[in-house]
Amino acid sequence: MSKQLALDPRIVDLYDQYCHGAIDRREFLRRSAALSVGGFAALEMAMSLLPDYALAQTISFTDERIKPVYVDYPSPGGTSGMMRGYLVQPRGDGPFPAVLVIHENRGLNPYIEDVARRIAVEGFLALAPDGLAPVGGYPGNDDDGRALQAKLDQSKLRQDIVNSAMYLKSHPLSNGKLGAVGFCWGGGMVGHLAVTLGRDMNAGVPFYGPAPASENVAKIKAPLLIHLASNDERINASWSACEDALKQHKVSYTLHMYENTNHGFHNNSTPRYDETAANLAWERTIEFFKNNL
Repeated sequence: MSKQLALDPRIVDLYDQYCHGAIDRREFLRRSAALSVGGFAALEMAMSLLPDYALAQTISFTDERIKPVYVDYPSPGGTSGMMRGYLVQPRGDGPFPAVLVIHENRGLNPYIEDVARRIAVEGFLALAPDGLAPVGGYPGNDDDGRALQAKLDQSKLRQDIVNSAMYLKSHPLSNGKLGAVGFCWGGGMVGHLAVTLGRDMNAGVPFYGPAPASENVAKIKAPLLIHLASNDERINASWSACEDALKQHKVSYTLHMYENTNHGFHNNSTPRYDETAANLAWERTIEFFKNNL
């Protein structure tokens, strides 16, 4: 049985509200502690949902198959005019197909950096931009990161991600083929990139991120591979509304619904992680990028 099946869905729902800024950490823990969860301590269950980034590392930053480095690059029209990201090069001289790795709503945390390394060991040039870089970067914890990201001008933040994609696409180590994968907020940004970049983007993989507005779907030229969690009604509703537009405009897409999973099932730093679903979604993601980039 996967970890997330043992979690009380009421606490998972509170955690989802906390993750997306509807309640703060104190309120999340207070409401969780007030619940009765059978033989389990409700507060202990709630605490277990908070990320443990020691669990997230699957590829060491010293792995000999990759060369990671932090890079700074211009970002006109963004938050400050400059951006910073985590660039991970596979072994070899390149050029390589390129994949942008887009974080959740809290900046470039260790889980997302590990995802960039996972992409690179598969032969892709990976860039994980830090949307918080113009205001000091990911602060070392998700609570402060979430608060920082929420305070940013969201249109400028989106421009920073668009500029990051174009920086990666034109990088000397890139073969000019661009893919993007994102999680939660970053999943929504994959859709935004697909709409904004048109034919400059070659493949997009949103993990449980909000769908692009139906009226913008006609601008999408890249094929999409969409990963959704069955217990994620809010996000799933946005894709249900979007599917008709995807079909109408003949956008190439494949949508996978992972049964008995929660929002965030790919993130191995919390008990919402579902190993079986995460591994299957990742295998499909790598195959999709190899076929399209």
